[in-house]
This record gives sequence, C-alpha cells and structure tokens, in this order.
Amino acid sequence: MANAPIRLLIAASGTGGHLFPAIALAQKLPDYQIEWLGVPDRLETQLVPKQYPLNTIAVEGFQQGFGLSSIRILGKLALSILEVRRILKQGNFQGVFTTGGYIAGPAVIAARSLGLPVVFHESNALPGKVTRFFGPWCSAVALGFEVAAKYLPRAKNVCVGTPVRAQFLDGAINAPLDLAIPDGVPLIVVFGGSQGAVAVNKLVRESAKAWFDAGIYVVHLTGDRDSEADSLKHPQYIALPFYNNMAALLQRATLAISRSGAGSLTELAVCGTPAILIPYPFAAEDHQSYNADVFTKAGAALTLKQSELTTGALQSNVLNLLQSPQELAMMGEKAHAIAVPDSAEKLAQLVREVVET
Repeated sequence: MANAPIRLLIAASGTGGHLFPAIALAQKLPDYQIEWLGVPDRLETQLVPKQYPLNTIAVEGFQQGFGLSSIRILGKLALSILEVRRILKQGNFQGVFTTGGYIAGPAVIAARSLGLPVVFHESNALPGKVTRFFGPWCSAVALGFEVAAKYLPRAKNVCVGTPVRAQFLDGAINAPLDLAIPDGVPLIVVFGGSQGAVAVNKLVRESAKAWFDAGIYVVHLTGDRDSEADSLKHPQYIALPFYNNMAALLQRATLAISRSGAGSLTELAVCGTPAILIPYPFAAEDHQSYNADVFTKAGAALTLKQSELTTGALQSNVLNLLQSPQELAMMGEKAHAIAVPDSAEKLAQLVREVVET
C-alpha cells in the first residue's frame, strides 16, 4: 500500500480558461491517479481527456441578489458539498486542485472538512470573488499574475504563471498552417476566447476593407454564437468558428486582436504575439481590464475599451501598428517576457509539495 499512487481530484469546469490550465497540470502528474469534478452539460464533458474519470455535481453560481432562487441554489450547494465529500472519501483522495469558478466552493469546503489539502489556481490579475473568499482556506493559492497577491492578503500565495495547452510548448507551434495565407503577407488573427466575441466580430468586419486594401490578411475566429459569421466574403479573409492549432496561428500572426481573458493572454505571451486587447466589458468585476492592464503597462499590447471603440479607431490603430514593424517587434518581445513557459511544471511541483507533505 505504501507504493500506491497519489489520488488527486481536480475541480475545473465551464470555460477553456478554467479547463486548459487544469488539463496542463494533470499531464505533468503522470504518476498520480487523477479524477475530475465537473458539472453536467458543460465544456469539461468534451475537453477533459478520457483517461481522467469525470464526476459531475449539480451546482450553480449566485448571479443576482438574494431571493427565492438563492434558497434553491443554497440547497444545491449543500447537497453538492455532501456529494463531493462522498466522492473524496470513497475514492481515498489525498488532495484537491481547483481553478476556481462556482465548482470550487463545494470542492474546497468538502476537502477541508475532511482535512485534505487544497491547491487553488487563480489565473486573473484581479482574483474572483470565489478565490478571495476561499483562498485563505486553501493550502496554497497559485497565481497567474504577481499583482493578484495584493487582493489575497490572508492566503498563502505562490506566483507560477498560468499553464498553457501542450501544443504551445511542442513542435506544433512552428507547424505549417493549413490555411490559404501566402508567405510574407501581414496577418491579423482575431479571436475572442472559448466564448467568441460578437461585438468585436462586428467591429472587425466593418473595419476589414481598409486592411484588405493595405494587403493585410485576416483570420477571424468568430466562435459559434455569431449569426452573421458568414456575412463577409473576401479572398484575404478567412472566418472560422474555431481553429485547433492556435499555437501555429498565433506564431504566424503579425498582430492579434483579442479579448483579455487570462488563457488568451497566456497564449499570446508564450507565442510573443503583439496584440490589441478589447476587454469584455461584462466580465465579472471587469477582471479582463485588470488582465489587459498588466500587458499594456509592460508594453506588450494596446488596450481599447469596447464602449469607446469605433470602426475608424480600430482601423487606424491596426494600420498604425502594422506600419511600425519595430514597435510590433518590441511589443512581441515584451509579451514573450511576461510568459512563464514552465508554468505547468511549477504548478505540478507546488501540488506535489502540498499534497505529499
């Protein structure tokens, strides 16, 4: 029994920003027996590799003020805590890792009630409410950005960066693109994270003619929620809902136009891709603006507020940057300087120290 592998429950649910770092960590713990904790009908049912058994619980977040729906949600939370306790006890788990979101609550409470260690990873510059509340309960809080520590004064903080998908660290980053883009032409890559970005999509389509006239190609990842995704046709324009080989695409990009979710920024940094960032204005507590601020202050990106952004402003900012190759090169270098390419290893080492001590 002394040689039995460590059993770790990973609680990560909902978006690529929560799931990709957790998957990257799991891949760095090949000697662990890992199971997953998620929610039915969310992205984890598609993204979590099959070698990690998926346990699901019915839990949801508090979206409005207290009311009748809150009582129902509290009831679900209480039941989910009991269910996670049962999973942890029956599975003889020795620790829990979570990337936040509302699944973190029952995972942290259940683990700590059983005396199990918890490592919490917070990828954003402004930690979420769940992190700020539960962080002090955890054995360690791993941070994606150093600046986040000031919002977690009572937690045991360790800055490790945010892990990226394996494709960003292997040969795929230099793989040829299977897209009809000539060598040497300037390329703009537009993407809105795993949720897409309909407002940004509209601005880009309205701005694109000026870029085409300047010889620029555009690869536009529209997401799957944009009813007008196929409305623009041009030989220098490629619209796709998603693209699998993001590492190679961002490596080829001259400039990216992106939301500023922590996962997207981490990928831009690893690839050294200069960017125009348009933070999602309705993100919880405007946390994407805090993320973008880190990159803007470092000189790695230009941030434009969606509420103030016009077609003309987007057109001119893009053209000005593409006419300044030295500035673009400097932005790319500064983006690369923010990257923590061995983040997954650092996070895995922290998990080992916490769980095996």
